Amino acid sequence: MNRLATAAARILTALSATVALVVGPVGAPRGEVPPPPADSAGPGPVRSLFGREIRRMPTTRPVVALTFNAAWDEAGVDTVLTTLRRRHAPATFFLTGQFAERHPAAARAMAAEHGIGNHSYSHPQFGGLTHREVVEEVTLADRAIREATGTVPLPFFRFPYSATTPRGIAEVNALGFADIEFTVDTNGYLGRAGGMTVRKAVDRALTGLTPGEIVQLHVGSADGHEPVLDARALPWIIDAVRARGFEIVDLRALLVRRGAR
Repeated sequence: MNRLATAAARILTALSATVALVVGPVGAPRGEVPPPPADSAGPGPVRSLFGREIRRMPTTRPVVALTFNAAWDEAGVDTVLTTLRRRHAPATFFLTGQFAERHPAAARAMAAEHGIGNHSYSHPQFGGLTHREVVEEVTLADRAIREATGTVPLPFFRFPYSATTPRGIAEVNALGFADIEFTVDTNGYLGRAGGMTVRKAVDRALTGLTPGEIVQLHVGSADGHEPVLDARALPWIIDAVRARGFEIVDLRALLVRRGAR
């Protein structure tokens, strides 16, 4: 924690002129939302997503976005990237800062072909964090992802455990990030020990298929032994979604005005 606190203090000092603290003024009045970082997609598209959790793309078109969380090891990453490449399907990967630090090669491989989002630094329950700790989690993850990938991450944040609150959303918005959650989780990360199979993961992605659906999958394994079911289910999901007349689109369409409609 000393390393986190020291690094966070340096980052907070650098950001103090632009980051508005929800619980008190630091360079901006209380409650004011500052513009997104200068190297993001720009204030208009990002700010239009502020103030709420995004669980589906706002569209009536038959489109689906694939997203992956990465917080454990790099198991399944190569399989997922190969499947996406062969099937010409885009995806967005939400990385924790710790994942980026421990597996920089995997993070770079993801960023070389797909969009990268922020999934916090250490994957805590945000409801129990102070405002300062929230800022640390978001900004440290952003820095770790940039250093590992050599790219600018998307201004997208996904809460650990999808545990959103109005306060938490306001805080990440103030840091320039939109809250991007998901419509359905395949639950493949639970593995066989959690009663999941490849077929069940595919079925969850297809149940209630709707325009603008955002599917959450995972790479990595928490115990290092369980087969990565989502990596195995991915080709079946892509083929089945397309067979039902849906197109798989890049989540970055959210950053284009009316781009997802």
